[in-house]
This record gives sequence, C-alpha cells and structure tokens, in this order.
Amino acid sequence: MKTTIKIDGMHCGSCKALIEDVAKDVPGVVSCDVDVAHGKADVEHTADFEASEFIAEIANLDAGYKAHLV
Repeated sequence: MKTTIKIDGMHCGSCKALIEDVAKDVPGVVSCDVDVAHGKADVEHTADFEASEFIAEIANLDAGYKAHLV
C-alpha cells in the first residue's frame, strides 16, 4: 500500500534525510521517499499504518513542517 503525505516547510536535503529517518520508526512504514521539490512524502506501508501517527511524528520534530494527507 502507498500513501502520499503533503509536507510544507521542507527546503533541502537535510529536511529529506530527517523525515525519512523519522519515518523508519513509525509502525507499518516499509519505506519513505521524500520529494522536497514537490513537498511530499510517498510512504509505502503495511495495513496497520496510521497516517495520523506519521503526521504526528513530523509535527514532533519542531522544525516548522506542516504535514497532511493529500
């Protein structure tokens, strides 16, 4: 399964690396590919993935990112 999450506030490769690293700890995430230019993350996941949990982890970074479902 795949879900696209819109993430506003990213601007560089470090943003991409940080979000992809955080995604590894979210239950159900198989892989995460962040596209800084388009402001999104394509999350490959299992059935037990909760997008709200992923979005909460992004908010917990306190880096100014705003994430929401597309």
